[in-house]
Amino acid sequence: MSISTVIKSIQDIMRKDVGVDGDAQRISQLGWMLFLKIFDDQEKALELMQDDYRPVVPKTLRWRSWAADPEGITGEELLEFVNNTLFKKLKELPVAGNGRAMIVREVFEDGYNYMKSGTLMRQVINKINEIDFNKSEDRHLFGDIYEQILKDLQSAGNAGEYYTPRAVTQFMVDMVDPQLGEKVFDPACGTGGFLTGTIEHVRSRYVKKPSDEKKLQQSIFGVEKKPMPHLLCVTNMLLHDIEVPSNIRHDNTLSRPLRDYGPRDRVDVVLTNPPFGGMEEDGIEMNFPATYRTKETADLFLVLIMHLLKDGGRAGIVLPDGTLFGEGVKTRIKEKLLEECNLHTIVRLPNGVFNPYTGIKTNLLFFTKGEKTKHIWYYEHPYPEGEKSYSKTKPLRIEEFEPEKAWWKKRKENQFAWKVSIDQIKVANYNLDIKNPNAPEAAHRDPEELLAEYKELLSELSEKREALRDELKRSLEGNKV
Repeated sequence: MSISTVIKSIQDIMRKDVGVDGDAQRISQLGWMLFLKIFDDQEKALELMQDDYRPVVPKTLRWRSWAADPEGITGEELLEFVNNTLFKKLKELPVAGNGRAMIVREVFEDGYNYMKSGTLMRQVINKINEIDFNKSEDRHLFGDIYEQILKDLQSAGNAGEYYTPRAVTQFMVDMVDPQLGEKVFDPACGTGGFLTGTIEHVRSRYVKKPSDEKKLQQSIFGVEKKPMPHLLCVTNMLLHDIEVPSNIRHDNTLSRPLRDYGPRDRVDVVLTNPPFGGMEEDGIEMNFPATYRTKETADLFLVLIMHLLKDGGRAGIVLPDGTLFGEGVKTRIKEKLLEECNLHTIVRLPNGVFNPYTGIKTNLLFFTKGEKTKHIWYYEHPYPEGEKSYSKTKPLRIEEFEPEKAWWKKRKENQFAWKVSIDQIKVANYNLDIKNPNAPEAAHRDPEELLAEYKELLSELSEKREALRDELKRSLEGNKV
């Protein structure tokens, strides 16, 4: 039976369980089970390769002990074991400086077993056991299926925010070109698309000997604040042969005051798609200098990234149109960006790249820290010929970026590319939403585009209302004094 058939069978079994409601819960449930199976397969391999290796998961909790036997515990006994022994003990697993133990505890800290039927759970477990993660053929095939599982997140309500289309991550990694030994960081890593893209990129180009591989293993860093994508990201790292993915932390990068990030936290490369359109919880903005305080998540991440990059460090970041044309705090952030970094390229993506999560038009910004911007090159990515949008069945493909790649090192203006000087941008009060002067104007605007812009404006108004309300509140408090 093919691995894709196995995964489909698992999802069909889960649909029969009354406790699992919707795609997000199904993926979360499948996530912790796959994690334990992959982790245990990796532990078995390490035991064979390293004479002194000791598994970090206690014997009775290892997948091989309670799940591997197809005739093993089932029904209420299995449910009781998972809910009251497995989850309880793994949440409290002693760490004592052991990175692999820390990974397991972090994964299960906020984990949850949704399944209510131990019989159906046994059926799922037996299906998972049909995949051998120590067989290179199975691992390779499952890697493609896992990518599809992550892609399914796009249909899982808000969970879609964790998935960036593979074509986008691969293009951005290729253009930023992380080198062996460079510290690569994604401060909002979701399910790990940019990090796995980096691992594949560096491994295929620069890893030549075991010491190179060790260097790569120590150079991948990520933070994700929500439990499900963190679990999926760690599993993704294990699938990509990262032995101890302890540098993938379950945390909120924005919750630490900016001034607390010192030289040791500086990185060579940032590749990320921070959540946009959302607002951070009260108080998070106080971790940033007053000039740049806002509750808009993407703006705060942009300030953080500028701070974390070393001089000469490079970044590729996905941002919505609203950041480009926004005013107020957004203007001050953009001024800082252009003063402290060389924003050399903006690739403008059309509508639908992130459907169905959002219809808002997005942009890929590429910049280098430590030199001022003198001009910005824009490249407007067109739809494939004959297409007017992207969809789940017709997504953006990596082959579509070939014209950008060909243009990248020998830049000339054409119908999709144009250059804007810093003086023009300053005159426009740092509005980076520069329309393509080389494209014929469409007679009518796309209704979806107009709606997306309208939503962006509403978000802007909401932010300004909040700022006015806070100012009024401070004024009233001052009068009381």
